[in-house]
Amino acid sequence: MMSHSNPQDTAPQPTVEVGVPRQSNLGLIASLVHHHGSLSRAQLTRRTGLNRSTVGTLIGQLVGLGLLYESAPTGEAQVGRPSPEVRPNPSAAALAVNPEIDAVTVGLVSLGGNVRKKIRFPTDRIPTAREAVNIAAAVIAGMRSELDSAYRIVGVGVAVPGLVNRSEGVVRHAPHLGWRDEPVAQMLAEATGYSCRAANDASLGAEAELIFGAGAGMQNLVYLNGGASGIGGGVVVGGKLLAGASGYAGELGHTFVRSEGRACHCGGSGCLETEVSQGPLLTLAATENGGDAVQFEEELRARSSRNGNVEVLRQLEYLGIALRNAVNIFNPEAIVLDGFLGILHSISPETLPRLLRMQALDGPADQVHIYRAELGSDSMMIGAAELAFAPLLADPTSSVIATPLRFASP
Repeated sequence: MMSHSNPQDTAPQPTVEVGVPRQSNLGLIASLVHHHGSLSRAQLTRRTGLNRSTVGTLIGQLVGLGLLYESAPTGEAQVGRPSPEVRPNPSAAALAVNPEIDAVTVGLVSLGGNVRKKIRFPTDRIPTAREAVNIAAAVIAGMRSELDSAYRIVGVGVAVPGLVNRSEGVVRHAPHLGWRDEPVAQMLAEATGYSCRAANDASLGAEAELIFGAGAGMQNLVYLNGGASGIGGGVVVGGKLLAGASGYAGELGHTFVRSEGRACHCGGSGCLETEVSQGPLLTLAATENGGDAVQFEEELRARSSRNGNVEVLRQLEYLGIALRNAVNIFNPEAIVLDGFLGILHSISPETLPRLLRMQALDGPADQVHIYRAELGSDSMMIGAAELAFAPLLADPTSSVIATPLRFASP
């Protein structure tokens, strides 16, 4: 693992992690504890199918590396001596970056998916790729003393609203940001000295909800997120994110929903994100601050109620068309709505289920349930951090952690 105790004299060489090795048993144990937060030795033995002695040895290695720690049992009912609880060491952490049209957000996420800090840096105009990288690097530099004293950073994950080639860390096209062919991962690696990976923001949000949020334990779901930079999506099939030929699958924001709709950034017209967008809702809520989700929701709920929910219901109608298509094509067990889409659904929770019953095929429509995302504004931070954690969890003995991690109290 890289050290930053004296950046001027010992600055690490930046790297871009483009591949993840096949997971070992050591990585399997680390991943299970990371994703569940706490598991007993007995639970790990059952989940992995490994024998108790092997599991104990693997846990010992991960404790030695500083990735896990053991604590007294919390009362799991079993015969004989209680099994110790195995937990992720919170000093192992990743940085997360999410550029949008009106802000760049930087987060610190510890192993176990816990957001320790989040800094939103508003911008007065849409940032260029270089400006977003410079902002993120400056925020990270300001956090450096805290990071060096309490954490060991395994890398940086970047969640970008656009088409991103994960293997290269290149943003091929982010229409709302105006970015094309920007090697964002390499740029940020060079600016910070940390290894860096990048992917589409909504895909990462889908993964975060699948692991830690509303989709936990599910195998087939559709995720949609609405924010300042439009609508993005992710589709989980058989417990895995649908990637497509080049990793661009899931762009549900560009599902066709209106024959005489407005022109879209993508070159088409009548896309979901041209008919369902945050701007009119901000106007209705009489606020310009979509970053304060709680205030935005409270104002929108109050004002839309007084105005008969006309704009809310209009947007839900077009969202329902997109969801009908998704339900008929993917037959998901759940739809998870994030960002302002989750707010829309919460204001009129009966509307989307009714539209699906009316418009989608009976079988898929009867099976699907609609949920609001549970991670809220942390979903992009947690998803981006998963990018940075992936190489470590695949191979905990890799050079990502050249020295053992110190222990930090939860």
